[in-house]
Amino acid sequence: MSLRSDGLRAEETGGKRLLVILPAYNEEASLPGTVRELREKAPGVDFVVVNDGSADGTEAVCLENGFPLLNLPTNLGLTGAFQTGMRYAFEEGYDAAVQLDADGQHDPAFLLPMLEKMETEKLDLVLGSRFLTEKRPRSLRMLGNALIEGAVRLTTGRRISDPTCGMRLYGRRVMKYMAYAPTARPEPDTVALLIRSGARTAEYPVSIRERQAGESYLSLGRSFRYMAQMGINIFILQWVMEKEKL
Repeated sequence: MSLRSDGLRAEETGGKRLLVILPAYNEEASLPGTVRELREKAPGVDFVVVNDGSADGTEAVCLENGFPLLNLPTNLGLTGAFQTGMRYAFEEGYDAAVQLDADGQHDPAFLLPMLEKMETEKLDLVLGSRFLTEKRPRSLRMLGNALIEGAVRLTTGRRISDPTCGMRLYGRRVMKYMAYAPTARPEPDTVALLIRSGARTAEYPVSIRERQAGESYLSLGRSFRYMAQMGINIFILQWVMEKEKL
């Protein structure tokens, strides 16, 4: 792994230092627009691209534009790229970190309001949700989303309206676990474990857009396997794992 910190800032944003983690796998077409929008809608917020062993020109795009870059020599998958970014955020002393999709599906306009909510309400975790103010559409994927919501509610007593939304803001108290624990993943099963461990959590309404270019981590077949695995993890595996001491 190599790090280029060209242009990486450490500015104060609303009293908190926030790092945006952009895991990128074959995202050369999407990255420039995603970073441009991030800079426009969340000025003063630091970011780092985690190039997850891309086979296209993702690394070259970062170097040409001077994007802060953590360069993985091989493809580790979303969890590996996410943990790399979280480890960097923790070790560099950031107060909060958030993963944004490099393909532009996550709107950075929600970042500062989510950060303000975290600071005002003294939260450890702010979960983006598409369904706090809107009804969940009917589809096979949304059926899986509803089933995972039910699993989280049954095991934690908390209703998380959009457990599969990847736009999650992590506070300092949970960052160390997300950065170093081998079982920590940016997934609903880890969210459920954090809730059971006492993490102060709330949702914030966000919208998610369609990907414009690049290659998704999840195919249709992987999506079905993902939903099944999340259910197994939430109902079974997390009960044999120790609660994280927050």
